[in-house]
Amino acid sequence: MFKRLAVKLFSTITGGAIIIAFFSVLSKALGLYRDRLLAARFGAGDILDVYYAAFKLPDLVFNTLILGALAAAFIPVFVRYLKQDRDEAFLISNAVLNLLLLVVGFCSLLIIIFAPRIMPWLVPGFDELGMELTARLTRIMFLSVFIFTFSNILSGVLNSFKRFLAFAIAPVLYNLGIVIGILYLFPHPRIGIDGLAWGVVLGSFLHFFVQLLAVYRLGWRYQPLLRWSHQGVKKIIRLMLPRTFALGVNQINQLVIMVIASTLATGSVAIFNLANNLQSLNIIGISLAVSCFPVLSEALADNDQNRFRQIFSFSFRRIMFIVLPLSLLVFLLRSQIVRLILGSGLFDWQATLTTATTLGFFVISLFAQSLIPLLVRSFYSLEDTRTPVFITSFSVVVNIITAISLSRWLGVAGLALAFSLASILNFVLLLFFLKKKIVWLSLKQLGQNTLKVFLAALASVVVAYLVLTFVGQLVNLWTFWGVFSQAAAASLAALFTYLLISYIMGFAELEIVRSYLQKFKIGKNHVD
Repeated sequence: MFKRLAVKLFSTITGGAIIIAFFSVLSKALGLYRDRLLAARFGAGDILDVYYAAFKLPDLVFNTLILGALAAAFIPVFVRYLKQDRDEAFLISNAVLNLLLLVVGFCSLLIIIFAPRIMPWLVPGFDELGMELTARLTRIMFLSVFIFTFSNILSGVLNSFKRFLAFAIAPVLYNLGIVIGILYLFPHPRIGIDGLAWGVVLGSFLHFFVQLLAVYRLGWRYQPLLRWSHQGVKKIIRLMLPRTFALGVNQINQLVIMVIASTLATGSVAIFNLANNLQSLNIIGISLAVSCFPVLSEALADNDQNRFRQIFSFSFRRIMFIVLPLSLLVFLLRSQIVRLILGSGLFDWQATLTTATTLGFFVISLFAQSLIPLLVRSFYSLEDTRTPVFITSFSVVVNIITAISLSRWLGVAGLALAFSLASILNFVLLLFFLKKKIVWLSLKQLGQNTLKVFLAALASVVVAYLVLTFVGQLVNLWTFWGVFSQAAAASLAALFTYLLISYIMGFAELEIVRSYLQKFKIGKNHVD
């Protein structure tokens, strides 16, 4: 029984989603602990602004050249070759890896050399010392970019084999490395603030190492080769280019947000990033999108339209079923969440209020953020990386324009509101053009199901608000346990109400969850 359970857990979409979601939650929990440590030790001030600003240039190189672009192009091509010849697929993976290492290494070297000259453009609101520290931490963090490039190729291989365990554990180890940097490297008298950056490097190495062990068990070996003329390599590069452009546009958007935030009140960079980390419920959408992406690609490779439609519809409904009530609940409890997670040490009351307001604007678009990965990967499975490029580019332009306008009115919270408006626009356009591309994809039932879920979620949050108000009169809200008791009671009330309404309305998603928890029946021909 346990052997069959393990097979289902490690080789199906639902099993993959469960593994990824479980470790994503664990990683997010560790990430929240990391943020609590940072907030308590440094507050929403200069040092934390510098720390988050130092990530931007490494993120620009990695996210543009590697992260999404490789996922969009590598997995569909690798899966096709894997079905025919495993050795050939491994050869392609090594050729692409070495090519990317050369490109990333060159770009990283340029930025490391010219980092001090870039800082006045990146963080114009920082003083001279802040710019100097940002440049120094940036240079150290670029070591992690090189390591992550290697690690991300390994992630693509593991996902193609539907081996999600090491892939899911890797982010946990990454956050663990950062926590070690905060707790042990930063306090060291010879390391100091550089320890924060070295913790990032340590985390990236752990992220790489755990996946290296996993791919070696699959038979993958590193080969120092370059095959520029190989058809598979050329196809991956060709598919990467549009997505690379789109991600480049998105990273420019992030840099513009950084520039704007650096000119606002001290701590705005930190508050924006902390609130963004708190609104992390889109891990549900990412988990399902990542786990179903290889199967969507296989369905289209086999010209199985019915299976593609089933997988997409089921994943869409399941994301909405989970994310809608959670996003409404987070909006209701935004102040309690910030106080419980960040409200300690040097993180004062004003920072708490500003972060809660920023978080509230972020969660408006959580449903869109959670579904965008599924929609984008649906285009990728069609080997269409261009359409998401144009949509993303347009959404980024909207985000930048609204961010400049709203930040003058709302400060750092205006940046979050602009992000949410652009995310919702991105979602709507992606869904519209996907429907045009796949005419046999029915959206009417998805819309009806979403409306029912929203009404059930709204009713549950109304109940949670009543409980929140009632319990708030019984406990001391100036203590951690008082706030925790209030938030926990409201959350439990919302959960019970939502499940009860879902049961009464006969939501299929509730039956699916119950079935998996009790029997874990995942047949080969089942939709998931």
